[in-house]
Amino acid sequence: MTAIVAEDVSRAYGDTVAVDGVSLSVEEGEVFGLVGPNGAGKTTLVRALVGTTDAGGRVELFGEDPRAVARERVGLLPQNFDPPSRLTARELLAYYASLYDDRRPVEAVLEDVGMASDADTYYENLSGGQKRRTCVATALVNDPDLLLLDEPTTGIDPAGRRQLWDLLSARAEAGATVLVTTHYMEEAQRLADRVGLMTDGSLLAVDTPDRLVAEHGGDSLLRVRLAADPESETRAGDTEASRGLPDLGYPAERRDGRLTVRGVPPEEVGTVADRLSAAGVRYDSLTWTEPDLEDVYLELTGQRVVEGEAVAEEAVA
Repeated sequence: MTAIVAEDVSRAYGDTVAVDGVSLSVEEGEVFGLVGPNGAGKTTLVRALVGTTDAGGRVELFGEDPRAVARERVGLLPQNFDPPSRLTARELLAYYASLYDDRRPVEAVLEDVGMASDADTYYENLSGGQKRRTCVATALVNDPDLLLLDEPTTGIDPAGRRQLWDLLSARAEAGATVLVTTHYMEEAQRLADRVGLMTDGSLLAVDTPDRLVAEHGGDSLLRVRLAADPESETRAGDTEASRGLPDLGYPAERRDGRLTVRGVPPEEVGTVADRLSAAGVRYDSLTWTEPDLEDVYLELTGQRVVEGEAVAEEAVA
């Protein structure tokens, strides 16, 4: 069964269009990642999906209007969530559990999110990552069929993120549907079955991470940091043609002390290195990278997402 259906969803605030004709569907048991920078429209779309903001178009959850779905079936974590600060993590979770007839044991949920050992700390004294873990717990305590989590891992350390990824994957394997918004490309690529890329209120592309990378990610890149050589120092903007690079077997460009070689398979990196050495090209390091969702987003928008903000490629370089 389809858990979420959205058709031509739009929402404007005055002259600002926050969501512009978005259509998507999410199947039961699927983890769907909604990816983009701050201001892309992710939060407004989530609010439209759960019926907490009015929007044009059509939205259904489990075949019903969002406002008609039993609240026990949905777990929601807003991006900005400010619970009472003078409750401990355990007291806070117990309060939210009390809102439901059917709920999971508080201690089990605290354990799931890695908060068991800090459960008696007042919320105001928790670290940013601990606060976010506790907030995630409030969305899990009713054992929902549908989880909508808006930037759930913001402020959580890398190890904690991986723990939550495992937890959400396990919930999906048990049959729950999970929609996560994030500006972390790695998070979407590791966690989501399918990804929707958003910018300026529009949904640019939806597919599995592997298919998006295959279609839009471009070639693998071998980046070579050249050794400083005053006698052969290149002018900014010099390219392969002007410098007469050796034939490396793959397209290459030299710019500002760096050499970029495109399309080199990992097993051929040593061959390219040997050709550079044979031609007398000295270098300090070689770095091989395969394309990822970050490259896909760059290809589709001309921007990278840096700490949640959209940044033009020129500014990153």
